Amino acid sequence: MTTQSTPHPPLTGGKLFLGSLSVGLAGFMTVLDSSIANVAIPTISGNLGVSIDEGTWVITVFAAANSVSIPLTGWLTQRVGQVKLFVGSILLFVLSSWLCGIAWSLPVLLFARVLQGAVAGPLIPMSQALLLSSWPKDKSSFALSIFSMIAVTGPIVGPALGGWVTDSYSWSWIFYINIPVGIFAAATVWSLYRERDTPTRKLPVDTVGLLLLITWVASLQVMLDKGKDLDWFTSTTIVVLTVVALTSFAFFIVWELTEKNPIVDLTLFRQRNFLGGTISIAIAYAIFFGTLVLLPQWMQTYLGYRALDSGLATAPIGVFALIGAPIMGKILPRTDARILGTFAFIGFAGVYYMRSFFITGIDIGHIILPTLLQGIPMALFFAPLTVIILSGQPPEKVPAAAGLSTFARVFGGGVGTSLANVAWNNRTILHHEILTQQTSPTNPLFNQQLDAYHSFLGLDSGSSYALFNSVVDKEAAMMGLNDVFYASAIIMIVIIPLIWLTKPSGGGGAGAAAASAAH
Repeated sequence: MTTQSTPHPPLTGGKLFLGSLSVGLAGFMTVLDSSIANVAIPTISGNLGVSIDEGTWVITVFAAANSVSIPLTGWLTQRVGQVKLFVGSILLFVLSSWLCGIAWSLPVLLFARVLQGAVAGPLIPMSQALLLSSWPKDKSSFALSIFSMIAVTGPIVGPALGGWVTDSYSWSWIFYINIPVGIFAAATVWSLYRERDTPTRKLPVDTVGLLLLITWVASLQVMLDKGKDLDWFTSTTIVVLTVVALTSFAFFIVWELTEKNPIVDLTLFRQRNFLGGTISIAIAYAIFFGTLVLLPQWMQTYLGYRALDSGLATAPIGVFALIGAPIMGKILPRTDARILGTFAFIGFAGVYYMRSFFITGIDIGHIILPTLLQGIPMALFFAPLTVIILSGQPPEKVPAAAGLSTFARVFGGGVGTSLANVAWNNRTILHHEILTQQTSPTNPLFNQQLDAYHSFLGLDSGSSYALFNSVVDKEAAMMGLNDVFYASAIIMIVIIPLIWLTKPSGGGGAGAAAASAAH
């Protein structure tokens, strides 16, 4: 049975401001929690009396649960309604955050993080849809720009904020800070939007599809997160997880395409704009997030930066992204979204090419410069591609399209992180082998270096060799990272044609279509 409703007019004045603020805060809170715990893992592990390897499950289980729930957004929206689903998810997120904060053991914390990741899934696609429904159709591009600010700044602010809170207070407060934000957002959204809920349908539960989705996504997520720790396919665990993921994924595709009421609407990929836009945003975000994770790791491991300092060094990426988002809201309606997306990919490529010339003695200014400039393509990235993805979708398809494209982007970020780490590790090993080929007793330059260590530092033979090896380690890691950045620049250029496979549409038309669908 379907509940009928008529389109609601956009919000105006103070209601529009409060609605955008509360919806944006809820979305930002969710994105923030995907990365805020990363730098706190050593502290959490120590306090709970477990190893750091065990502690990293705090990140893994959140990502796995979140990845499973995101593509369910469209189906849940039809069952529950946009506003009820959004507010309910916020309140459950607040509850799970409180459980995370009071956790007295690792199993309790992991249970709370699974719940937190699961209920966080619908919040990002729902915040996108609610923002579009709040603004007039001719301002829909501005609404998408607000959404892009949420998606961009969360992963950037997370590590810095998490490091500061953990060092200054307690790791529990990285979860407690969600409570007042979530309560404010839920109360405000309910008061402003409760009369604007979407139609509901009593759809049957696709139990088989749901179980297959949980199986392949969870298996693949755990495999990617733990692959490096377990030495990849030399581990029986990783092999089993891979087989389970691939088999269940194949069955999932076949089942969902033949099921009358699928849990995930894969027919969306038959639309050219959705297919091209979703693949583009997934690959680009995989590169963006993967390299964003590598930078702090490199700074902490090889340059001696603290977690907080490395987080702050990556924070300038948000400067131009925040400044450019409202500007994008004005430019997008007058421009072909594909052109802006192309400029974004070219900008990303330029930034990664700049980073491919980093050296071991680099100063903080030269680290920050490309990071600061990266904010420009970030401002050009999310809104145009979101316009491409959502344009032409009928109203009932928007939540499903937003959820599935968000899943592709978030899952792409997880895959990109794993692949970037693997590539960096492999290239570092290769460069280390090449550099150590020079460590021969017959090489006069090598002998001169050892003599210098002995003469100026007073080191014996063993200590001189150890110091030389640490220098080689640092140089090899730098060269390996440069290779990753160079490859990232090339990939960004290569994926540009994907955008141009989509149908031509002006930003205004596409944005209006997306907004119309969301109303």
